[in-house]
Amino acid sequence: MWMEKMSIKVQENKEYLTSLDQAIGDGDHGINLSRGFSEVVSKISATNYNSSSDVLKDVAMTLMSKVGGASGPLYGTAFLKLSMALNEKESTFETFTTGVDEALNGIIMRGKAQPGEKTMVDVWSPVVKLFKETNEFNSDKLKDVAREAAEATKDVKATKGRASYLGDRSIGHIDSGSMSSYYLFEALAEVLSEGAK
Repeated sequence: MWMEKMSIKVQENKEYLTSLDQAIGDGDHGINLSRGFSEVVSKISATNYNSSSDVLKDVAMTLMSKVGGASGPLYGTAFLKLSMALNEKESTFETFTTGVDEALNGIIMRGKAQPGEKTMVDVWSPVVKLFKETNEFNSDKLKDVAREAAEATKDVKATKGRASYLGDRSIGHIDSGSMSSYYLFEALAEVLSEGAK
């Protein structure tokens, strides 16, 4: 359900993500992600899985092979690390938290980015912090933290990626990777809150 919901959000916001990326990036973020997550949904809906780890591994491989630009390798690495962390382990809040932390570390290693550099790390990092500080899923809090973190990138000067070439002119624009990361965690929060009802 998580990936299906993410795919819907990306399709609905494809033009918005593209406009964010046109301002300070390559201008293809929305297009690439909408294609990538459509492929993800096609793949996982046609396959029977024994574990969530196996699902996430296929998500990772599909994104890596189908999504161009930086977002394919970054999202692919994140889901691969999450898959590995959950492999053959009981699905608990703790194992998921470890998995998201591993995913963040994978993004940092692959993208050579740190928090505060106007990248998707700026959303993943506070989400990991939230998970580590709590011991249960709080859907509303998760949405709030992710949204605020994405919107906060507007006031940050980019020092990584294509946006860094703009220097001070990158200030005033929300990072597209941070916004798509917000959609990812918003989708997760919605799936969790629906499951809790």
